[in-house]
Amino acid sequence: MTGIGDGVELGAQAARSRALAVLRIRSRALAVALLPAAAAVILLAGGSTGHLVGGGWDAARWVVSVLALLVLSAAAAIALVVARSRPAVTPTVAVAEESAPDLYRMVRDLADRLDVPAPSAIALTPDCDSWLEDRNHPAHGPPPAEDHDDVAGPGRPAHRRSAAAPVLVIGSPFLWWMRVGELRAVLAPVVAGTGPSAHPDIAAARRFIRGLDAAVAATSAVGRGPSARAVGAGLGWVSRLLLRSCRVHAAEMERGVAVAAAERAQAVDYGLRIVAQEQVGLAYAGWDRLLTRVALPAWRMGRWPSRLDVGVVAALTELSRRDRLAEGFASRLGERPACDLLEEPGVMDESVSLLAARLFHGGPAETGPDWAPVGWDEYAEEVVDRTWRTDAARLHRVLDTLGVRRAAEDAAPGTDGPTLSRVLDHLATTPPDDPAPARASATETQTETDTAPAPVPETETGPAPDTAPTPDDPAAPHAPALPIPPTPDDDDDLAGTTARGAALAAGLSAQLAREEARAQVPGAPTPPPPSGTAGGPTAPDTALWDDRALPLLPLQPPRTGREILTAHITAMVCCAAMDTAGAAPGLDWLDGPSLLVNGVRTTDLGPHVRSLVETGDPGPLRAWLAELGVRPEKPVRLV
Repeated sequence: MTGIGDGVELGAQAARSRALAVLRIRSRALAVALLPAAAAVILLAGGSTGHLVGGGWDAARWVVSVLALLVLSAAAAIALVVARSRPAVTPTVAVAEESAPDLYRMVRDLADRLDVPAPSAIALTPDCDSWLEDRNHPAHGPPPAEDHDDVAGPGRPAHRRSAAAPVLVIGSPFLWWMRVGELRAVLAPVVAGTGPSAHPDIAAARRFIRGLDAAVAATSAVGRGPSARAVGAGLGWVSRLLLRSCRVHAAEMERGVAVAAAERAQAVDYGLRIVAQEQVGLAYAGWDRLLTRVALPAWRMGRWPSRLDVGVVAALTELSRRDRLAEGFASRLGERPACDLLEEPGVMDESVSLLAARLFHGGPAETGPDWAPVGWDEYAEEVVDRTWRTDAARLHRVLDTLGVRRAAEDAAPGTDGPTLSRVLDHLATTPPDDPAPARASATETQTETDTAPAPVPETETGPAPDTAPTPDDPAAPHAPALPIPPTPDDDDDLAGTTARGAALAAGLSAQLAREEARAQVPGAPTPPPPSGTAGGPTAPDTALWDDRALPLLPLQPPRTGREILTAHITAMVCCAAMDTAGAAPGLDWLDGPSLLVNGVRTTDLGPHVRSLVETGDPGPLRAWLAELGVRPEKPVRLV
């Protein structure tokens, strides 16, 4: 225990010394601002006493006094901006004490054992991390009205919780995947950080640094007028200069705080923490897989899964079943999960799921016809089936635009609808007299797409009329075609495909871009949800953060042309399998949408589709279709 105490003391001393260094920089900046005023006071006092008289001294008094006024005005403006700028706050879902009394009790008991102040509140974030966050700035609202002076409860030592206590932010996947003891062990070093945070010097240094950071952000978003831009540039330059001067000391201060907290937490559940850290890495892997493979397709369809935290438990359980390296993890599920510390875990999971959709995809703040929650039991029908049929419909619309015939000349009657054979024949055959190179330019493809008249897609019951809608026709689309500039990455990505595949991929990319542009309303900020409405009883605290630049944390970079083409062909194959071979859409917790044939997930479709895209060889895919009894010449149902 002596070694632990020495480590805590050394870390705290290092943090305090760095905090004092930050405060000294603040004091020096104040001294520089007051120096012209002090010189002006000396000159004015000398003139009034008759010591500094004459024309030169009078001119000096005027010049120094004016300079002092300008410097003091600038210093006051900088101080006002630093004091009033709202520091950045992590988007979270607040957890009221009434909705999680057991969780608050556990955190307070942990703070009591660590002999540190208890956090002022608890919040959840859709991330696999936990930290302390200071939210005592006036712009973040008043502190909670509840009286929690004796946070330890009756019969236990009292820790007075002041308004300066930070908020404990917990990653929501931890609550659902970890057991109560594991969560306690993981939170121990985080809660221990409230001890150094309560020191006045460290708290003052943090407020100063956060104020400078907020001032830089505020001055960069100043008004459009020339004078406003000039003033904002000056204030921003001074704020950035001070921030750069404090950078090293601030980093070392936080490192000292972390060292002190880690040393103090060694006395609490140290052995269990080693085991719990393994669960942290596993939860992160499962959460990332769930968001990118399962949640993202639903968000793109205007649906947001309302039980993401429940889904991460299912995903990690599935991983434990498949991966022999993860054996034993599923046996933990018999213990009490940490989500039992919440009174209504389902309501909290729904709020966190909606916040995750906003952060990672930029979805609206409230539900509506185009942004509705979806349960896991409805995912296959509402998301997977609709996604595949929407992609297949888009694929045929682009083929119509490129002038590809619906059916071959010798095709049987009734096969002129949207068929898989149309796609296979187009990508597999190349006219002998076609001198097209092995790769198509995205610019040429876009020009052909924008200038050629788009024929009306045929319906499922019969061919389309011979005439296409004119611009004067009320039924014609009025949205102009948006030019999609080619990028070197797209050209390189399509270099290994056939000419027809590259042209089709470029057309699909352009069509997707136009659809996304039509779905967005420029300059319209997302309104916050009214209290007690769509956000539910535990709506995300959107008033604390700026949501004008959503998504804040995009999950994946934009898909390449090859990936878009592969996804659309896969969707068309799955539609044909569902409509002609009795297959069904399904959900795989680790891989996302999947095709079920006789109740078994198919895993060998991807290589066959890639062979068609890259080489134009439909043989492997046709053999796979024949083996499953899929009839590619039959029309499929689209949306």
